[in-house]
Amino acid sequence: MRKKYAAGNWKMNKTFEEGQILLSEVVNMVKDEVVNPNVQVVLGVPFPYLSSFSKLIDTPKVALAAQNCHPKESGAYTGEVSVSMLKSAGVKYVIIGHSERREYFNESDEFVAQKVDAILAGGLTPIFCCGETLSQREAGIHFDFVSGQLTNSLFHLSADDLKKVVIAYEPIWAIGTGVTASSAQAQEMHKVLRDHLASKYGQEVAEEISILYGGSVGAGNAQELFSQPDVDGGLVGGASLKSRDFTDISKSFPA
Repeated sequence: MRKKYAAGNWKMNKTFEEGQILLSEVVNMVKDEVVNPNVQVVLGVPFPYLSSFSKLIDTPKVALAAQNCHPKESGAYTGEVSVSMLKSAGVKYVIIGHSERREYFNESDEFVAQKVDAILAGGLTPIFCCGETLSQREAGIHFDFVSGQLTNSLFHLSADDLKKVVIAYEPIWAIGTGVTASSAQAQEMHKVLRDHLASKYGQEVAEEISILYGGSVGAGNAQELFSQPDVDGGLVGGASLKSRDFTDISKSFPA
């Protein structure tokens, strides 16, 4: 059975003190309320908080993610953070290829592929983001575009390494807009992506890979989204900043 994920991406939000309170609330709620052993809760918090926050997590149900990394191990890259630094701070997952990184910082598929390699080499788990714009969907090229992101950034991996990657499909037109892809639209794209993985690696490998949906996921729509056969959880933005909402999302998986 594929692992299910409730992953929160805090982005550039919360002061250190506010983040401590939110983290403690989520950890305590998850310990008490999330009983499905196949659900992994992941919190993507800002870089300055990672080391301190890792010491506050006392349950394997919750793990920390970094929101980005640099593919180089060390060197003259002012302002960047390496995988080994993240690992030493207690991080288990790294979010890469988010549409905001691609748009605002001009990150290419090839650069994201380098990050994938670095994260896997460091023994951490990449959460690889992909997704299309509204204009690409309206032009009918969305399936080919998002499949191409997988091809360009993941298809150089061995099957064993690919199975260590978590994929997060985030339609750009639904991130932070309040607009959510319908459960049918989410399932449709997730099935396309799983079939695309199977076309290179075989169905058995494709069935082992968790594919998350991201894009205005909330407590009100998580259950319907997560009930789809190819949707294995969510990469949650705004709702992850509210402990009650995020915990309810984490409890939204079918038994």
